[in-house]
Amino acid sequence: MAAILDHQEVGPRRPFLQRALDRLAPSKLMVPGFLLAWSLLVIVPLVVIVLFSFLQVRQFRVVYEPTLATWLSLIDSGRWMAVVRTLRIAITLTILEFLLAFPFALWLAKGCRSKTFKAAVITLLTIPFFLDAASRIIVWRSILGTNGAINTALVWLGVVDQPVEWLLYSEFAVHFGLLGTHFPTMVFPIFMSIALIDDDFIQASSDLGGSPAQTLFNVIVPLALPGIVAGVVFTLVPLMAAFVEPQLLGGGFVDLLGNSVNSALQQLKYPTAAALSTLVILLLGICLAALILVARRRTDIAAMFVAMRR
Repeated sequence: MAAILDHQEVGPRRPFLQRALDRLAPSKLMVPGFLLAWSLLVIVPLVVIVLFSFLQVRQFRVVYEPTLATWLSLIDSGRWMAVVRTLRIAITLTILEFLLAFPFALWLAKGCRSKTFKAAVITLLTIPFFLDAASRIIVWRSILGTNGAINTALVWLGVVDQPVEWLLYSEFAVHFGLLGTHFPTMVFPIFMSIALIDDDFIQASSDLGGSPAQTLFNVIVPLALPGIVAGVVFTLVPLMAAFVEPQLLGGGFVDLLGNSVNSALQQLKYPTAAALSTLVILLLGICLAALILVARRRTDIAAMFVAMRR
């Protein structure tokens, strides 16, 4: 028995998950299975939504006859103003989120040296993910309302004689509510990309005479571009479909596409809701295609991911 043990190779025991993945890796069913699941859970529902947009409702029943009546009614109903308003608010907020999130993520990844403080900041950034939309709106109402924190401070400082009413139930309030909600979704991808940048690259740029601005735009931004693109996508997509914040903070005066979809569903106008949802998908596709085109002109995103992994 001792001789057998002497000739037996004893190596480190591999984790169960790693061994399971090694067994699944050569499987020929993984890719077809993933494509099948993706098609059933994503592609098929999208196709159903698009097809439903070419139907119509009669006496609260869907008539399964192809028609353009639903799309023509959208054009005649003046909902294009909601489309323009949605695009304007979503793009404006995405730009504002990036302008606020990039310096913050840069400081958090490279400027903050205390690991304890960095962990505390990251923990605080995750708080919005544990709050539902109603809880966040209650907080914003207590801040922006006529008896809220801002109006109380303005009256106490003598800036105004009476509370400012346009802070709540306005597009201003919607901007504030959405800005705070989606700030972490912009920060985290950028923070992760910047954190993966080797400090030697930044130091080499400084040693070669590069100014801080040159190092930022020629070294940090190109290497962090995958995270920037991910942050923009994770922020722009939910902003295009937002409806809770515009409804409760806008007071019914800020109608976005998400509100129109919700209203159509409540009225059992499923083809109208499908047409509006299709419109949201098309707008998102156009915005994301433009974003990818700009990113490709700047640098090769795939190559950046490979370089960062090394």
